Amino acid sequence: MAKAKTEKITFYGTGRRKKSIARVRLLEGSGVITVNGKNIDEYFGSEVLKVIVKQPLTATNTLTKYDVICTVTGGGFTGQAGAIRHGIARALNEANSEYRPILKSNGYLTRDPRMKERKKYGLKKARKAPQFSKR
Repeated sequence: MAKAKTEKITFYGTGRRKKSIARVRLLEGSGVITVNGKNIDEYFGSEVLKVIVKQPLTATNTLTKYDVICTVTGGGFTGQAGAIRHGIARALNEANSEYRPILKSNGYLTRDPRMKERKKYGLKKARKAPQFSKR
């Protein structure tokens, strides 16, 4: 007798911020958020970062409706939290297009364009010049 595999509907979203890239999967579930194989409480120490990650879900009242599984690479913890938020917002938009006005008005679908400025030749960093002496 063959087993009937019950597949959960999955929605995908890719989020980016600074050097961080997050691949997000939304599954119908109970609201468990997993980041790189760890629970969100284990991965992010700061409560502020956990709130940032959950913002799109709380704005659309879907915090207990979906499980979030994401893989995030690059950058620091703040950039990774922003990338996950962007990815969750994109996945929610794919799940239900009625969420789009809410997500757009709160700015969760907009990618934060700020990046690290490149180092220029003749300078020590992007803008820091070597010490100048007239004599």
